[in-house]
Amino acid sequence: MKVDLIIKNAKQLITMQGPSRARVGKEADDIGIIENGALAIDDKRIIAVGNSEQIAIDYQSKNMIDAADKVVMPGFVDPHTHPIFYSTRENELEMRIKGKSYVEISQSGGGIRSSISGVRESSENELFELSKKRIERIISNGTTTLEAKSGYGLSTQSEIKMLKVIERLNHNLPITIVPTFLGAHEFPAEYKDDRETYIKILTDEMLPEVAEKNLAEYCDIFTEEHVYNIEQSRRILTKAKQLGFKIRMHADEIKPIGGAELAADMGAVSADHLGAASDKGISAMKESGVIATLLPGTIFSLGMQSYARARYMIDNNLAVALATDFNPGSCNCDSMQFIITLACLNMNITPAEAITAATINSAYSLELGEEIGSLENGKKADILVMDMPSYQYLPYHFGSNNVEKVIKNGNVIWDNKM
Repeated sequence: MKVDLIIKNAKQLITMQGPSRARVGKEADDIGIIENGALAIDDKRIIAVGNSEQIAIDYQSKNMIDAADKVVMPGFVDPHTHPIFYSTRENELEMRIKGKSYVEISQSGGGIRSSISGVRESSENELFELSKKRIERIISNGTTTLEAKSGYGLSTQSEIKMLKVIERLNHNLPITIVPTFLGAHEFPAEYKDDRETYIKILTDEMLPEVAEKNLAEYCDIFTEEHVYNIEQSRRILTKAKQLGFKIRMHADEIKPIGGAELAADMGAVSADHLGAASDKGISAMKESGVIATLLPGTIFSLGMQSYARARYMIDNNLAVALATDFNPGSCNCDSMQFIITLACLNMNITPAEAITAATINSAYSLELGEEIGSLENGKKADILVMDMPSYQYLPYHFGSNNVEKVIKNGNVIWDNKM
């Protein structure tokens, strides 16, 4: 049978074959390796997975990729990013080195609030061009599906502008970008002493307009002691659900205020950060099927040690995903490869568990696991050819890019050799 593309001779083909859901417990350590593996791809999808000799007998193609001595694996799925912003905040890194905490910087006018003016004052075209360059770099590091949030406008007009930029990026870049509305990212300076008025703007103006314009699939919120408390978060998320949004949450990043428990109660698809999540919250998330999306790059960048308890979560059968949290301030990291290294070294999970968290579980955290995240028959051909001898090499060799080719929907969209 003639097909569009064959990838052959992979030293290790990481298939991630398994149950049609996020992987939990010991499942997360089984990444479905085929030695000397091959794939046949036709019409943007994988139609055969197996040994190179058998694929060569059954399929022919004019387009061949020889992956000898390479690892072939699913494209990374990054389910938590903030790539739409005007300028970076590298000055805050120096402030942290000199002893100021994230909360202290935020309360003194830095942090999220300091990104607002740039977004409000810039045009949609300016934001588009800046964000496009950032995401192209993310692609070069192996990400084939990306979630992108608003949240640096914090006014109806500016949040809509950010979401329109995400929509344009999705149409103009070769990867999938999933839009999330994050108007409840902070309280803008003009409402820092009148929070109820801003919450009313969120529930009565922003959310309805975003829903009417169909600009976001998810509504997210920063549930934390210094931002949105549990009662405020419940009110905003309840209105979002009434309007048809699915729920994601920044939860219990710094203090255990019950964000994980609220995520479970609200039926969130994903609760993210979770560095301070309680045992009770972790158990509630497991029972409700909420995926824990962990962001070790943020803790690393902030110079903290409060990494989420990934080992405990996996051992207690909670599904764990990984994401970069790419943003202008607390984590300006565009490499899922480095996130995997951090997860292994600082959260005590295995390379296989980290790869699971960065591919199939991240796909399910975006409700796309039936289409992407593993290399199985019928799924979209979102694939990486990695210039490395084994999957264990991925967290071991850090600080440079192991990706040789990025393939999206069966097409090579980035090639390190070109």
